[in-house]
Amino acid sequence: ESDSSYTVSCGTPVLRQGGQHRPTNSSQQCLETVAAPIKQKASFKIKDAKCHLHPRAKGKQDEAGKAGVQGGSAPCSDCQVAFVNLKCDSSKKGKGRRARNSSNKEVTRITLEFEAEIKPEEITASCNLHCLRQRVEKKLKAAIKALKKSINQERFLLRFAGMEYEVARKLSVAPERQESCGPGQQRLGGKCVSCSQGTYYHGQTEQCVPCPPGTYQEKEGQLSCDLCPRGDAFGPVGATNITGCTGQCPPGHHSADGFKPCQPCPRGSYQPEVGRALCFPCGGGLTTRHEGALSFQDCDTKVQCSPGHYYNTSVHRCIRCVVGTYQPDFRQNYCITCPGNTTTDFDGSTSVSQCKNRQCGGELGEYTGYIESPNYPGNYPANVECTWNINPPPKRKILIVVPEIFLPSEDECGDVLVMRKNSSPSSITTYETCQTYERPIAFTARSRKLWINFKTSEANSARGFQIPYVTYDEDYEQLVEDIVRDGRLYASENHQEILKDKKLIKAFFDVLAHPQNYFKYTEKHKEMLPRSFIKLLRSKVSSFLRPYK
Repeated sequence: ESDSSYTVSCGTPVLRQGGQHRPTNSSQQCLETVAAPIKQKASFKIKDAKCHLHPRAKGKQDEAGKAGVQGGSAPCSDCQVAFVNLKCDSSKKGKGRRARNSSNKEVTRITLEFEAEIKPEEITASCNLHCLRQRVEKKLKAAIKALKKSINQERFLLRFAGMEYEVARKLSVAPERQESCGPGQQRLGGKCVSCSQGTYYHGQTEQCVPCPPGTYQEKEGQLSCDLCPRGDAFGPVGATNITGCTGQCPPGHHSADGFKPCQPCPRGSYQPEVGRALCFPCGGGLTTRHEGALSFQDCDTKVQCSPGHYYNTSVHRCIRCVVGTYQPDFRQNYCITCPGNTTTDFDGSTSVSQCKNRQCGGELGEYTGYIESPNYPGNYPANVECTWNINPPPKRKILIVVPEIFLPSEDECGDVLVMRKNSSPSSITTYETCQTYERPIAFTARSRKLWINFKTSEANSARGFQIPYVTYDEDYEQLVEDIVRDGRLYASENHQEILKDKKLIKAFFDVLAHPQNYFKYTEKHKEMLPRSFIKLLRSKVSSFLRPYK
């Protein structure tokens, strides 16, 4: 549960009233009411120790075996305890005066819950149910008393699958040099690794072992596998969930527990999944042509709905999927909700690709960053407006690279990207476009700050843009402008690819933001950038850094 607490449970608790228990017959229910289990709770303290469930060292285990510790290796024959829950907690919750002195001492509290079952068949003439309950209660109390004695003598252990586990570690005892791994973990390459799904930790071999046929394990780091409902030894090895168990009802069928023997779904109902306990009714008085129907498409609807619609069984009409939902198939009775924080532009959507993220805009001010159209690289949504503000650190100016931009040409400038000094239409404009450009362009901002706005209409949509920017030292303004205004930067396809490649643009930006790093790329990363590009930069950087040479 945490560094200072954990819980271990074994067996199955008798479900409280109102639980999901389904008695097989009324006499069993009657017996269960008469013979309610006996519950006992006990609490222990271990001084100067911390909760730590770990396998007992091998030497100690052997000694324990020789000494014949109570319980031995053979399970007890008359065990009436059906459920045990152990909680260990080392978290400090001290209050008031008593807590003052214990600041340097760790106190671990162990809480144990037992449930012992009463077997009605053991009732005799000389010992009725009340007598039997008292007898079991006495046994439990004696066991708890024995545990209390053993708790501070380091003889309080859990035994599971042939392994003994200590529940807490004394703080005065230094841990062993190669600390043993925790429960459900094996050592791999010097590290403790939890057993994966579909495996369990085998105490004797000290390794993770695949779940045998007829069992499965959904969780990591477990000490056993769960039995399939039917308890037969069929199915795959290493099953990770109950679907690996054999004998599940196929689609179009059902049973009380989802396993064979199965019945076909009656007419007027269907079931698309395997291993189900019920079938879905078609609704609205609709029926199916045969038993064992697999989906709503088998229901005899009065009209056939096309994608983007669902069949309403109350009015027997096709209804358009509302905004934020879609339906790609014919003849369905539902629409699918868009994933995450996405939504659709309009109702009647037919594909998940029409679900778009509308989030965009924000305040930017780092040395490098990027702006991108909402839902990029998918098509941006309709009727959206985004505003970004780039406010660079002191004494730095902004360089923008537009690798490519996709805006619909048939839109008569319905979708517009504009960059200017501020929101006022009369302020200095650095860049404005409503068209697609696949050739990259780089430019410096005409103002120290930039206000960027992207507005879309409700008509067409396109992929939009992802535009990186970098801020550079204003002392290098002459050099940066000299580079980005040189036509050779865009002349060859090789150079254009640099401005489109995210890894290369990062290197290019690094040189522009910190010109001294230019030598890092020309010496260490020669193969990274084309020779012609390095040649172009070399003359400019050299003349800027060494103007008198």
